[in-house]
Amino acid sequence: MAEGPLAGDGATGTELVARGASPAACFDVLSLTDRDLVREVHRAYVEAGAQVVESNTFGANRYKLAAHDFGGRVHEVNVAGVAGGPPPGGRARPPGGGGAGGPGGPPPPAGGPPPPPPPPRLVAGSVGPLGVRLAPYGRVPAADARAAFAEQIAALAEGGADLLVLETHSDLAELEQAILAAREVCGLPVVATLTFTRDDRTLLGESATDAARRLLDLDVDAAGVNCSEGPEQVLRLVGRMRRVAPGVPLVAQPNAGAPQRLGDRIMFSAAPEYFAEYVPAFRAAGVWLIGGCCGTRPAHVEAIAAALRSGAAAPVVTVEEPDEPGTEAAVAEEPSPLALRLASGRKVLAVEMEPPRGFSPARIVAGAETLRDAGADVVNVSDSPMAKMRMSPWAACHAIQTEAGIDTVLHFPTRGRNILRVQSDLLAVYALGIRTIFAVMGDSTSIGDFPEAADLADVTPSGLIALIKGNLNTGIDRKGSSIGEATRFTVACALNLNASDIDREARVLARKIAAGADFALTQAVFDPARIDKFRAAYEESHGPLALPILVGVLPIASARHAEFLHNEVPGIDIPEEVRARIAGASDQRAEGIRLAGELYAASVDRVAGAYLIPPFRRYDVAAEVVELLRANDPPAPKE
Repeated sequence: MAEGPLAGDGATGTELVARGASPAACFDVLSLTDRDLVREVHRAYVEAGAQVVESNTFGANRYKLAAHDFGGRVHEVNVAGVAGGPPPGGRARPPGGGGAGGPGGPPPPAGGPPPPPPPPRLVAGSVGPLGVRLAPYGRVPAADARAAFAEQIAALAEGGADLLVLETHSDLAELEQAILAAREVCGLPVVATLTFTRDDRTLLGESATDAARRLLDLDVDAAGVNCSEGPEQVLRLVGRMRRVAPGVPLVAQPNAGAPQRLGDRIMFSAAPEYFAEYVPAFRAAGVWLIGGCCGTRPAHVEAIAAALRSGAAAPVVTVEEPDEPGTEAAVAEEPSPLALRLASGRKVLAVEMEPPRGFSPARIVAGAETLRDAGADVVNVSDSPMAKMRMSPWAACHAIQTEAGIDTVLHFPTRGRNILRVQSDLLAVYALGIRTIFAVMGDSTSIGDFPEAADLADVTPSGLIALIKGNLNTGIDRKGSSIGEATRFTVACALNLNASDIDREARVLARKIAAGADFALTQAVFDPARIDKFRAAYEESHGPLALPILVGVLPIASARHAEFLHNEVPGIDIPEEVRARIAGASDQRAEGIRLAGELYAASVDRVAGAYLIPPFRRYDVAAEVVELLRANDPPAPKE
């Protein structure tokens, strides 16, 4: 370490597959069954310039090997992984790391000076996760985990490993057992590295800062990051580790970028030259070992080694310092597509969809794809409308976002939830990637499928907005206890422009705005003058109304439909002349669509967009209306 950064190797599994191994094979066992192939991989990395080469033992523990009927051969597989196979009479690996003069070194050319000694090479015994969950999140006791690690590590030490690399861990509790096992069974140096998800946390939620502090307490010889998303993220994470553990040597072994699925294959796109650009920055961050993980090949290692030899001093990429010493800078999460569009001033077209009655989301996803292609910006998913039993809208939103690729708004009724469930449900939907909530009271269960169901509500819609924006979005729950990390919800509120008591509706909206509402969705409007009337009443008592409003647009399907909406649906008032126009049309559905376009065109300069409510779940009709409304959009504002 004192002599400067060393080049590590690249991905063993990636290279084994590239040289003919089956992706479904147990790679660790290949050290016994196809040791020549494994040696080819190690030799390729050494020839590329790797000074630290990891053994082919990442999954060589009793739990993972048992899945391939090798659970009783842990010792044999690990010794072979370090020694290069069980040769007659001793190990194949040159003693002392294979330096100059050892077996396997190049012979001096006849009649000439001896070649310069090769760089020092170290064999690192690779120890990955056990592939099982430790208690309390799983069923494996800590003592059993430590015993499994001890079994593997003892064999690696016997095989001749120079150091241990405990890599690609995502559970600090499991990693701690591996470190303790290593200290118990051998005196080898211990390097511990973790892998992080896209949000800069491990799969169990630990940050790089917390991990570094924990590893510092465990007195590892070096710590760092491997796998993860790629060089840029790994540089950011080791920088955070450096700030809380300045005396611990660091390791950086990133993937070749984020994984991408192409058909049945997982691909990585970061080129060797791109890797080399990060080497000076890694050196400046205090990294001792620079190598690669998934997707990296000998060409990447060759580029790393060449960059290390060049000694370039200026880092290419810098890591931002936190606001306060000793704390980790928060990861800036991108606003949702809807939040960005609202902020830009461009018109928003939202379409309401109902979740299915059964458990298959296929139809709602197909409808969302149709709406996306027609030009909709976001899909609003209702929650048990009219208190009718439907699939949870969380699942529908998640399926739409992941499969149809369009942003969603989750209708979130306060009715039927106590304050505990409200908060836990909100955290759950955030974990599913849903970022926009429509805070509503919800329909009474007395009118629906299960009138005997509980109908309580611990918070009002304005209280829900305040809870989200004032608590969860600041990182605390209703009692003020930390939730670990702040959410970043955008929150919509309901607005009834047809309310009989317009002054009361204005007071309610003022409360919602004060609580932090980001925009409003209105009930269907059939008279654009309602917008001006409400705005005038609001501003007379509460000042300017700056809240973005998506005006409700409901295409009338027929004269009978118009009469039903006017007479039986609370909050909807259809002027007599509109009903007469629909009744007198030869094609009432087409006339309803034209009317929807005209109403939006008449109000588009006073609203932030439209909230389209499709009649009878006809999403084909909704797509037609979306195209019509989009045609009425004014030009996008200049940047």
